[in-house]
Amino acid sequence: MESLGVLLLHPMNAYLEKELDRRFRLIRLWDSPPERRDDFLRANAGAIRAVVGNANYGADAALIDALPALEIVASFSVGIDRDQRRVIF
Repeated sequence: MESLGVLLLHPMNAYLEKELDRRFRLIRLWDSPPERRDDFLRANAGAIRAVVGNANYGADAALIDALPALEIVASFSVGIDRDQRRVIF
């Protein structure tokens, strides 16, 4: 069985990254240059079922639409409220 894909949007806490990598197929968005992000996301879209962001790096509508298998968007942050009509944290 293929491991569940988790897209990490930005480098975060080292422990969190280590544990996600140990338990899931961790896909780091920054592994792809910005000009190739669309291709990178297309290549991994079928495997990505979770997105992890924070207060500064959230999942916008375009990202969510690009991930048909997406089931959860999680935020690794506390105490910051944003306009959630535009971005999910």
